[in-house]
Amino acid sequence: MKKLAIVLSIILIFTFLGTGCSNSNQDRVTINVLNYGEYIETDLLDEFEETYNIRVNYEIYPTPEDMYTRVNSGATEYDLIITSDYMIERLINQDFVLPLDFDNIPNYQFIDDDFRTLPYDPEGKYTVPYFWGTLGILYNTEVVEGTPDSWDLLWDEQYSGEILMMDSQRDSLGAALKKLGYSLNTTDESQLEEAKQLLIQQKPLVLAYVVDEVRDMMIGDEASIALLWSGEAVAAMGDNEKLNYYVPKEGSNIWVDAMFIPKTAKHKSEAEQFINFLTSKESTLANIDYVWYSTVHTEALEEVESFLFDNPGFNPSDETLDRTEMFRDLGDFLQTYYRIWTEVLAH
Repeated sequence: MKKLAIVLSIILIFTFLGTGCSNSNQDRVTINVLNYGEYIETDLLDEFEETYNIRVNYEIYPTPEDMYTRVNSGATEYDLIITSDYMIERLINQDFVLPLDFDNIPNYQFIDDDFRTLPYDPEGKYTVPYFWGTLGILYNTEVVEGTPDSWDLLWDEQYSGEILMMDSQRDSLGAALKKLGYSLNTTDESQLEEAKQLLIQQKPLVLAYVVDEVRDMMIGDEASIALLWSGEAVAAMGDNEKLNYYVPKEGSNIWVDAMFIPKTAKHKSEAEQFINFLTSKESTLANIDYVWYSTVHTEALEEVESFLFDNPGFNPSDETLDRTEMFRDLGDFLQTYYRIWTEVLAH
């Protein structure tokens, strides 16, 4: 009887423990997070889950336009989204973004003042900056002659079949607009028509229109010239010493990606907890080592490896930045950009 009692006690204990674990897992909050592909050190997701007992359902997208389409489909109620400035501005203008409770984000104190109130969020109510960078050209110094400094390189016929363009309408149209001397945010349809014709003229030279594949293709010498974001360029240069990066003299885009909470959020405080976690010095440094983009974090900047400050992708000069402009929300006129880009790809 004593043995039977002991066995029954053990069974009851394990049943209780199993029920407790089951309830604990059932009670655990899950936050839905949407971000660019390859734009976070994935170990940080595991660390956050283990530290705060909050599960992260993490999804990715290739371009801000794809993000916008996915969010509008309503298939997932996202708690946190990381995307580019002009698309955040669009969503704020559409009353789709919740104001943040900065009491839940104490690490916001480490965000550089220069990045707190920018055109896409002029009062700094809705967003916490994530990374920033430029749009430029990555090229193979052993293939390309001389030291290029212009958008003209993307249209140079001697490199036919060796040029990569981005399958991203604002970026590729932006390159053409700047080559023509126009604003990235033009609403002049005649200027956009010129940019369209310039991109159509370029098409026979283009090896592929891609996004996430650009870096690996340039590292592997599958192409010699690419339109690319600065952080991707820095990462590629680290793996292939033949590569170099520049922002064309005609001017280009400076962008800031930021974190925000959409009105679909069911777990706002937990999402703010995740923002605070990503904005710690330790998380920021881990992310820099993975994505290689320029940081907005004042304390992390003091510990960044010194060689990065010599890289024009990570640390552009003031002269370079003076030639840049931010993409802005174009409202309904964005449909014209959609149409122009579709016509380029279909030609």
